[in-house]
Amino acid sequence: MAKSEHPNDQDELIKRAINEYESALINYAKSIIRDSEKAKDVVQETLIKLYQQEPEKVSKSLKSWLFTVCRNRCFDIIRKEKRMTNMDDNKVEIIHDTADDPGKAAERSDQRNQILGFLDKLPDNQKEVIRLKFEGDMSYKEISQVTNLSVSNVGFLIHAGIKRLRGMLTDQTI
Repeated sequence: MAKSEHPNDQDELIKRAINEYESALINYAKSIIRDSEKAKDVVQETLIKLYQQEPEKVSKSLKSWLFTVCRNRCFDIIRKEKRMTNMDDNKVEIIHDTADDPGKAAERSDQRNQILGFLDKLPDNQKEVIRLKFEGDMSYKEISQVTNLSVSNVGFLIHAGIKRLRGMLTDQTI
């Protein structure tokens, strides 16, 4: 049936995508392209593409579909700009908890910046699956669908990447 015959299904799908995944998609896009405004644009374009789909074709795999389209659009932008940008400390958002005192917030910010710096040192494939796992809150199967890697390869890359991150963190504390 045509999209116009199911406006309520389409509206519900869009509402579900926004409510459940918009924030995670923005964070994921931002982790790839390093620009908050471009990340929001990518997510908006992803939602527009979702609106153009038949609800019954994407509703069962909505999360994977959204992250795949978002990922592909991010890589399109990177290719278009013909360069990868390094993380700029000024672009890292600091998460503030109003219950924390400024010292704890600064310490947490420093730890986050250090971890993100170490994450940038990982091979691209490890970096990407770790971001999908922890920023996108995706299962190995969902990551497999987004990246076209096998589930076992996803698991291996996450395991190897986390092991390497732990090693880098341990070396810093000694």
